[in-house]
Amino acid sequence: MTPAPPASIAVLGAGSWGTTFAKVLADSSIASGAGTVIRIWGRRPEVVEEINAKQRNSQYLKDIELPANITAFLDVAQVLDGAGLVVLAVPAQSLRLQLREWKPLIASDAVVVSLMKGLELGSDERMSEVISEELGIGVERIAVVSGPNLAMEIAREEPTASVVASADADVAAWIARACTAPYFRPYTSTDVVGVEIGGIVKNVIALAVGICEGKQMGDNTKASVITRGLAETTRLALALGGMAHTMAGLAGLGDLVATCSSPLSRNHTAGRLLGKGLTLDEVTAEMNQTAEGIKSSQAVHELAGKLGVDMPITAAVVAVLAGKVSVDQLGQLLLARELKSEGDY
Repeated sequence: MTPAPPASIAVLGAGSWGTTFAKVLADSSIASGAGTVIRIWGRRPEVVEEINAKQRNSQYLKDIELPANITAFLDVAQVLDGAGLVVLAVPAQSLRLQLREWKPLIASDAVVVSLMKGLELGSDERMSEVISEELGIGVERIAVVSGPNLAMEIAREEPTASVVASADADVAAWIARACTAPYFRPYTSTDVVGVEIGGIVKNVIALAVGICEGKQMGDNTKASVITRGLAETTRLALALGGMAHTMAGLAGLGDLVATCSSPLSRNHTAGRLLGKGLTLDEVTAEMNQTAEGIKSSQAVHELAGKLGVDMPITAAVVAVLAGKVSVDQLGQLLLARELKSEGDY
């Protein structure tokens, strides 16, 4: 027997991806006749007020109209009340402290979904690991959503496929049914590690590609960085127990290509600005959204070091962000590496 869809879904985070995924969930409910109520928690009063009064979140999604079954609140307790599915869409580095505050409010049998693509600084843990630790729940109640998820394109209802991963295949399928909209097609996976690592490392590689574009390097350069970036992402995923086929799919290659090639990508944009000569502080000031790769790159580099995984592009990006290497030296640094067979992982 197929489990019933959740009567209420909480989305914690009213940024571009949180709001967009809430729209996907709402449109899925409307299409299926499920009658699910979607509640968004936002920390900014003006954003919450606009969602409720105008069915818009113009700060992040311009003039996109949100479905009527979405409401927003400043009070997280109202959002979490009775929610059978809790979707987390907050910055990766703030997740742990927020979960400690929210834990008493989350239903004991709720399933928790991570939309976040980052590693925690200090612990080098994936978001699913942080969720399990802080909420004290098993992996079968945790899922991640990843893939080529440029929020604005999905909000405009441009056809998109993605991946829902959970250690429990039935849980992944249940969540996939809840977010199947006419324009959004989820696939399922049990490779949580591979799906998360693909979503994490692609942000770092997108910074490198953006730097190349900011330096007005050509498509050969960018294609080389993307391809070798996939190779080092795969090395890390395999070292952590992920599957190679995941890296060839939507959560690996698909997400990497979208993030590295689109002007809608925050990490690509941040890298391009760095390549044009802006300082890290100037890049942060110019962007009004989080470029997760800027903060996660150091954690990825540290994790690779612990596991003995060679990740030269990641190391180069970390060196640029730390001011140890200039953007002008990035290409020379990568090309000076020892010759090897392309098939060596």
